[in-house]
Amino acid sequence: MIASRLRLVRACGLVVLMALAGCVTAPPAPVSAPPPPPQEDQNPKPQSAESKRVQAYYAQVQDSLLSRGLMRTDGGEKDAPFTDTMLAENFIRVALFDEYARSALGPVQRPTPSLLRRWDEPVRLTLRFGASVSKDRQATDRAQIGSFLKRLQRISGHPILMTDENPNFFIFVVDEDERRGMGHAISAILPGLSSAELRGITEMPLSTYCLVYAMSPSGQSAYTRAVAVIRAEHPDLMELSCIHEEVTQGLGLANDSPDARPSIFNDDEEFALLTPQDELMLKMLYDPRLRTGMTEAEARPIVYSLATELVGGSS
Repeated sequence: MIASRLRLVRACGLVVLMALAGCVTAPPAPVSAPPPPPQEDQNPKPQSAESKRVQAYYAQVQDSLLSRGLMRTDGGEKDAPFTDTMLAENFIRVALFDEYARSALGPVQRPTPSLLRRWDEPVRLTLRFGASVSKDRQATDRAQIGSFLKRLQRISGHPILMTDENPNFFIFVVDEDERRGMGHAISAILPGLSSAELRGITEMPLSTYCLVYAMSPSGQSAYTRAVAVIRAEHPDLMELSCIHEEVTQGLGLANDSPDARPSIFNDDEEFALLTPQDELMLKMLYDPRLRTGMTEAEARPIVYSLATELVGGSS
């Protein structure tokens, strides 16, 4: 059985994007997560036996997926066309439903209707690397993520930048050992997380490739803070796939749908990277004709109008 990414995101009541989302009771104050221990040279810290085991496991997972024609890096234009009706319904399922709900025991997979969530303020994203990540890998990740953020800003029209100045979206790239010791750092950024949700990060099972928590103040639907955690043990394509999915879900496309194709918002792992349909859903999400906090009933006619503008008439 192939493992899958976890996602949760929502407003408070909050959603979990496993990616995941949590909830805070008041607008959060600026916070700077403590950086991982500095590296004095170009060499990463020695890899533990457990981290090596995890690395070997995910190498096998990626090989298995690729051997079955999954984790595609094309956009699916040739064999997965979609209509405006398909786009509209996929958007509604992905943007206006939650895949997970919060409980005393942590996130529970239970699709439920939600409100339209997105960022109203600029997204200021920062990277935090564990000492296990080499300088070369850090440079590659920074370049790839920086390029992807420019793409997301161009698509959405929303300000999205990489900066260490007053960040509100944190990406941690850490190995198995480093992640287990991140409890205090995560709690400092997301004080609304329960102990069970925090353990879901520090004790993340192998069935979770990566995750993101996006949080909004109580009674509001606009995200104000997010944390994504990506395993340093991932091979290159799995890591890039996690970046594409978790960052985009952290912007508000929080759910998955088995009907969404071509899309990364589908647990079948067919596509590894953001597809043209995913781009249109993100463009729709940040269209000013939609309003943060809308219900499905309020958003549905506008969503159908936007889909028709972007794709053309139904077929």
